[in-house]
Amino acid sequence: MKKLMKYFKGYTLEAVCAPFFKIIEAVFELLVPFVVAAIIDNGIPAGDKPYIVKMCGVLILLGAVGLASTLTAQYFAAKGAVGFSSAVRQALFDHIQSLSFTELDKLGTSTLITRLTNDLNQVQTGVNLTLRLLMRSPFIVFGAMIMAFTIDFKAALIFVAVIPALSVVVFGIMLWTIPLYKKVQQRLDRVLLKTKENLTGARVVRAFCMEESEVADFTEKNDDLAKLQKYVGKISAVMNPLTYVIVNIGIIALIYTGALKVQSGLLTQGLVIALYNYMSQILVELVKLANLIISITKSVACAGRIQAVLEIEPSMSDGDITDGKSDSEYAVEFNNVSFKYADAGANSLENINLKIKHGETIGIIGSTGCGKSTLVGLIPRFYDCTEGEVKVDGENVMDYNCEALREKAAVVLQKSVLFGGTIRENILWGKPDASDSEVMSALEAAQAMDVVRSKPEGLDYVIEQGGKNLSGGQRQRLCIARALVKHPEILILDDSSSALDYATDAALRKSLSNLEYNPTVITVSQRVSTVMHADRIVVLEDGSTVGVGTHEELLRDCPEYGELYQSQIKSSQGSTKN
Repeated sequence: MKKLMKYFKGYTLEAVCAPFFKIIEAVFELLVPFVVAAIIDNGIPAGDKPYIVKMCGVLILLGAVGLASTLTAQYFAAKGAVGFSSAVRQALFDHIQSLSFTELDKLGTSTLITRLTNDLNQVQTGVNLTLRLLMRSPFIVFGAMIMAFTIDFKAALIFVAVIPALSVVVFGIMLWTIPLYKKVQQRLDRVLLKTKENLTGARVVRAFCMEESEVADFTEKNDDLAKLQKYVGKISAVMNPLTYVIVNIGIIALIYTGALKVQSGLLTQGLVIALYNYMSQILVELVKLANLIISITKSVACAGRIQAVLEIEPSMSDGDITDGKSDSEYAVEFNNVSFKYADAGANSLENINLKIKHGETIGIIGSTGCGKSTLVGLIPRFYDCTEGEVKVDGENVMDYNCEALREKAAVVLQKSVLFGGTIRENILWGKPDASDSEVMSALEAAQAMDVVRSKPEGLDYVIEQGGKNLSGGQRQRLCIARALVKHPEILILDDSSSALDYATDAALRKSLSNLEYNPTVITVSQRVSTVMHADRIVVLEDGSTVGVGTHEELLRDCPEYGELYQSQIKSSQGSTKN
């Protein structure tokens, strides 16, 4: 929690004013028992109604001033807590954006969402309560004890005995529950991950009739979370009864001592009531302090989890180069490139050597899991190769400024991702200042104009999150248009036409070959028909290149490519004849 306090910078006024006004409220609250004692000792025995009314007016005034103070304190505490949590949330989001795919793969989406939502809300609540109550409760506890000493020294010694006993209970339970709350949050992560998987994969779950299995799995994880929460709750629940028992024993001793002193004339009845009120105040404040400590315990555990993410160092360091060599013959070069995912047992890519000229169209094909997407992901530096080097325009990608590198390359990923908003807003991700005519040109090149024409709103048609109100082919074409609108030097299509029919796929290939700015096009596909017209085709098998050449050369010299051709093209021609 201490390491996050740097984000509280700029909220010094709130950090001072919130506890200050709470202490003012506490001062007025400590005066109330003396006013009540004065009414009991002076007003009631004498039957002095004007005096009683006057002192009741004083009580109302103390209450009004206390209410104004607590509202002011709440305002400053809320402002400080919300501002602090907003700053932490922004810093955490920015840090997550700076992490490479390697760190994101390790952490997982559900974990990061939990940090940004539930954990930060817990921290915000903890900061709010801390600003309001952390100083107020001890101030009243020790203030009530001091006020008791001003009334009677021997009676006040009961307070001295009660307060340490209460402190042992409160802090003992706090130390016991802190590690348990960390485990609760970890199990919450598991529940959230399972929930996310089931919601995003609902159709798959139903298609394979796995509802009962998934319900059972979720129930098990949810029960584990509930079991631990109940266990921690039982420990925390012991706090209130124990504090009540200790305080009530103190009250019994106090009333007994006070009664003897009243009988002997050493104390008045009003002062005994004042001592009782002070003991009650201590009880109330210690219960508040106990609940505050529980909340702070949760907040500290959540803050530690947030800090753990913030302390993760990105495995990639940004370079300084913003442009490549103008006289470079090759747009992309792979020189003895090998790559292994973190914690993987073997390389996903092994000794890849490939040079791609400017304006060349390259097809990459191979069986599922052979490393096609991994290979093209090294170009915009989603991952760094573990051996060898990848060059763009003659410069190592590790030396590039990542933003400048990704301005050169446009990637259309396997999974078509569209964001909630209009078609225009989604396309403008590629080039924020693009005109409508540029957007329409990109849509035309991506064979997506029919998507716009079929919608009465045109470019203003609102796409739901993830493009759920569009078909798979429509999503893919809009994603391609989003990449084309920026006029990239390198266009990477990572199996991004898999949902297109053959006619649309052919029209798209023709359109890309006729682009005026002549980009270097790298197409990843499992379809031979998609890559067979490329200038060169790279055949991958188990992370290694087993063939590079034109369609005709590979049919002649590469058995793996021949098998793919026979299984796809020949078999489809045979079935058509039949």
